[in-house]
Amino acid sequence: METTTTDAPPMLAFENVTKTFGEQTAVDDVTIDVPTGTTTALIGSSGCGKSTLLRMLVGLEHPTRGHVRVDGVDVTPRTLGHIRSRIGYVIQEGGLFPHLTARENVALAARPHGWTMGRVEARLDPLVELTHFPPDGLDRYPGELSGGQRQRVSLMRALLTEPEALLMDDPFGALDPMVRHELQREFRDIVKETGKTALIVTHDLVEAGYLGDDVVLMNKGRVVQQGPFRKLLEAPASDFVRRFVEAQRAPGDGGAS
Repeated sequence: METTTTDAPPMLAFENVTKTFGEQTAVDDVTIDVPTGTTTALIGSSGCGKSTLLRMLVGLEHPTRGHVRVDGVDVTPRTLGHIRSRIGYVIQEGGLFPHLTARENVALAARPHGWTMGRVEARLDPLVELTHFPPDGLDRYPGELSGGQRQRVSLMRALLTEPEALLMDDPFGALDPMVRHELQREFRDIVKETGKTALIVTHDLVEAGYLGDDVVLMNKGRVVQQGPFRKLLEAPASDFVRRFVEAQRAPGDGGAS
């Protein structure tokens, strides 16, 4: 009879991670686990360390102390190439190259893996369908696309090589509310359909609750509360958490849902 293993390492993990830049502490003794197949939302004010955590997962920054791990493997210069092949990364405002078409921007993700253009094209068809991107938009330049379409291109690029985990750095922040809501819903469906592990940075409390199985609230480089969204609303761990939640509620609103 088969036995089920329950002690597998989380797909993404930070263990007692501190990151300093000179005299400034950007991340202060942070421990977070993102289990395989789940979505965790990082939320907090600007400068609280959220984006720095994402950058450490892909080796763009390195911890001053502590361990950053992907599927139990420490992120180091020696392991970085393999780890990056397992992660799709969507940076703020998409990060598309304006002199490349949408098709060429997506194909960039395949270069480190030595994919042929034929293999890229074969992968593009299901991605266009998955992200609801107009097929005739693939040969347009970013300046010819809407904000929502540019974000879909960035998401297709992150998904191209079928990574196991997705990192999203405030991907919907610059969009108008209707497009933002549409992309939030599509992103949640994509993660559910593909079984990806996801870590998403956002400034929006409702977005964090909508997308995240767990929500991690940070302040001044530290985690001040983490767990289900409902617990954040109903049982704030500190006065800061309570004030943060109240600040994002509309006047007269009964609370985020």
